[in-house]
Amino acid sequence: MRPHVDQRQAQVLALVRARGSVRVADLAHELGVSPVTLRRDIEAMAARGEIHRMHGVISRVEGMRHVSPEAAVSGRAQTQAGPGAGLVIGMVVPTTEYYYAEVVRGAREVVEARGARLTVGLTRYLPGEDRTQADRLLSTGADGLLLTPNWDAGSAAPGEGAWTAELDVPTVLVERAAPPGHPAAALDRVVSDHAHGAARAVQHLVEQGHRRIALASQETPTTARLRSGFEAAVSALGLEPAPPWPTTAGSGAAGSGGTGSGGTAGSEIAGLSVADRFARTLDYLCDAVTSNGVTAALIHSDTDAIMLIPRLQARGVRVPEDLAVITYDDEVAGLADVPLSAVAPAKHEVGARAATLLFERLAGGAHESPRQHVELLPRLNIRA
Repeated sequence: MRPHVDQRQAQVLALVRARGSVRVADLAHELGVSPVTLRRDIEAMAARGEIHRMHGVISRVEGMRHVSPEAAVSGRAQTQAGPGAGLVIGMVVPTTEYYYAEVVRGAREVVEARGARLTVGLTRYLPGEDRTQADRLLSTGADGLLLTPNWDAGSAAPGEGAWTAELDVPTVLVERAAPPGHPAAALDRVVSDHAHGAARAVQHLVEQGHRRIALASQETPTTARLRSGFEAAVSALGLEPAPPWPTTAGSGAAGSGGTGSGGTAGSEIAGLSVADRFARTLDYLCDAVTSNGVTAALIHSDTDAIMLIPRLQARGVRVPEDLAVITYDDEVAGLADVPLSAVAPAKHEVGARAATLLFERLAGGAHESPRQHVELLPRLNIRA
């Protein structure tokens, strides 16, 4: 049976006084309590001035002169290893493949360079799995979290994901945002400015002489921001909007883009199979070129573009003669038989910046700097 709160805190105080300093994760294991429970005790004890608290480690208030030889050796080793030595950073992402492989790699390099350890939880976009994975990482001793919650549009809807703001460890959102007024809006976050990336693609196509440009994107957490940037650029540059995306098979009604300036699939077709949505994209682009004067397109993602191009050509739409193509993501665009120009989000840097920001929070103590919302601009890679 777990000891009463007062008894448990007395045990903590006795162990810290005896050892000088101790890692929170190790102490939780020794006492048989969860790290979350122990952190609440530590906060109360630190507020009473009984212990000194650093993220991941607690020590006596008297200072290092009373630390045991073993703790002193441990402290020297941590100092030599890096400012984050001994810390455990939890990272929750949908997958470690494709887009997020590079995001995780960027975070891992920063974490390991500081002598800390990165542990990863995968959600596979399953509903509720992001919280399950976050709780699991905290229960195993994570001192801070990098989170990519399963928010369909990339930004939390009202009432969605409020739990992310209630975690008792420093937390940074990665490639996810929350609107003003949402509890999670007060969290640090590092995201790619996908709207800027889409607008940059439009600008480049206009510089090449194109005046009617389409956007083709399956529904992903990136799509809404791509659409907003694309439509803003079309309007700002005075372009004629591309034909709207049909809401049902064979219809010509405007899609969820609202202004009709983008060729993106709306929620109306979200229930279609991948094959059906791919066929819809192919039909849309063929009709846009042959009947509506479209001469260029931004296609999300690279893999869709590589699959679409030979099918477009088989139906008489030549690329790039009839349809100039820029892809979004730049994962494999350069590997196409004719290398494709592409917009490349700074995925590695997103992970690295998020991890760096989390370490700043872990070291901040009582005098934390203002929270940060960091947007990194994607790069346009032009290929012949």
